[in-house]
Amino acid sequence: MDRPEENNFREALIQNMAELNEDEVLAIVKERMAQGENPFHLVEACRAGVQLVGERYERRDYFLSGLIMAGEIFQEVMQILGPAITDQYKGNELGSILLGTVAGDIHNIGKNILSMLLTSYGFTVRDLGVDVPPEEFVQNALEMHPGAVGLSGLLTSSFESMKETIAMIRQAGGPLAQIPIVVGGGTTDAQVCEFVGADNWANDAMVGVRIFKKLLEEKK
Repeated sequence: MDRPEENNFREALIQNMAELNEDEVLAIVKERMAQGENPFHLVEACRAGVQLVGERYERRDYFLSGLIMAGEIFQEVMQILGPAITDQYKGNELGSILLGTVAGDIHNIGKNILSMLLTSYGFTVRDLGVDVPPEEFVQNALEMHPGAVGLSGLLTSSFESMKETIAMIRQAGGPLAQIPIVVGGGTTDAQVCEFVGADNWANDAMVGVRIFKKLLEEKK
C-alpha cells in the first residue's frame, strides 16, 4: 500500500502538470529524485497530468498553446530523469511508433505534440524530425520494426511525398507490407488518406493517440 506522503507527492505532481505549473513540476521532480524516488513513478505521474491536459484541450478548456506547454514541461522532466528511467520504462511500453514530417515540409508543431502525447501514454516514439525523405522512413522502419508509422505534413504539396513514402514502405515487403500507416496534419482528411494510400488519418493530436492505441491493440 502506498504511504500517504507518496500519494500526496503524486497528486501534487499530477495537478501541477495539469495546471501547467512548470516551476512546481520541476521542483517536485528534483526533490523526489534527491530523496531516491523511483524515476518511473515520477514519469507516470507526469503522464497522468499530461493526459488531463489533453482531455482539457478536447473540452476546449485549453487551447493549442496549452498542449505545447505541456509538451515542453514533459520534455524538461524527461531530461532531468534521463537514462535513469530507460530500463523500467521499456518494460511498460504499449508499443513503438515511427514518426516524422515528410520530405518537402518542415512543419513540426503538430508532430511534436503528437509525439509528446504518445510518449505520455506509454508508447516508444522514434521521431525522425522534418523534411524526411522516403528512404529514411524505410531504413528506420526496417531497423526498428515499429508497430505503426505516422507521417505528418501540413502543406498540400506534402501529399505527394506521403504517397511516395507509403509506396516505398510497402514495397520494402515483409512486415512493412502490412504495417499500419497513419497520416496527419491540419489539411489532412479522408480524401487525402485515400489518395496517399494510408490506413488512417487524423488532424488532431488526441485523435491520433486514440488511433494508434486502437491499431496496436488490434495487433496484439
